[in-house]
Amino acid sequence: MGTFDRTPLSEEAIDQALDGLDGWALKDNTLHRTFLFATFREAMSFMVRVGFEAEALDHHPELTNVYNRVRVSLTTHDAGNKVTELDAELARRINHFSWI
Repeated sequence: MGTFDRTPLSEEAIDQALDGLDGWALKDNTLHRTFLFATFREAMSFMVRVGFEAEALDHHPELTNVYNRVRVSLTTHDAGNKVTELDAELARRINHFSWI
């Protein structure tokens, strides 16, 4: 699994991380991405998978769901609600298994 730094990333480091994170954007010190699925069932299965990845990292995102849409927001609370390497790693893992 590895240990990921919980120190806030600089703007430059966030920009570099976003270069490799298709679909993600920075807003209000939080990484955001909205996933649109074919069905509610697909959206729910995606959220469960996010939960397993988040638990493995001991890092828990904000997830919101409306029917087939899931919005993921990532920030590190114990780093003053700033973006850290941990957020970037969870975003990479989500992109890796996402079928969208």
